[in-house]
Amino acid sequence: MSVIKRYIALAAIAAVSAVALVPVAGAATHREGNIVQTAAAAGQFRTLLKLAKQAGLAGVLEGKGPFTVFAPTDAAFAKVPAATLAALGRDRTKLRAVLLYHVLKGKLTAAELAKLRSVQTLNGQSLKVRVTRGTVTVGGVRVIKANIPASNGIIHAIGGVLIPR
Repeated sequence: MSVIKRYIALAAIAAVSAVALVPVAGAATHREGNIVQTAAAAGQFRTLLKLAKQAGLAGVLEGKGPFTVFAPTDAAFAKVPAATLAALGRDRTKLRAVLLYHVLKGKLTAAELAKLRSVQTLNGQSLKVRVTRGTVTVGGVRVIKANIPASNGIIHAIGGVLIPR
């Protein structure tokens, strides 16, 4: 095969390969959902999402962000007395204050949190951050699963519900 034919053959292969790599309009691509979608897909934050909708905060957490959310699991909410949850459900102002105590402006990974002593929440109060034997705690509550990525931030599953002072 002559040199020219080899170059033509290689050019044809390169052109076909390049076309194969171009995404097709409408083709499915993997994208992270926003915080609400990601939490819903995880399946362990149903109570948190229900309360966020009640408080009118689901739209905020679907927004641009970025946010860091300390998300109590359903098991964490199960530890809260039913009367306390019911009272929060009746008082939208208190419910918003409690839920915003779980949200930070900006995206902070567990490694970034570990370098801090405290963080400012969206309800205006601060949370103490501690690291003990590799375990991060915020406000005295353990992070049980860190760094769950979302398109508009990050979620850290926590083993308790943070209650503002």
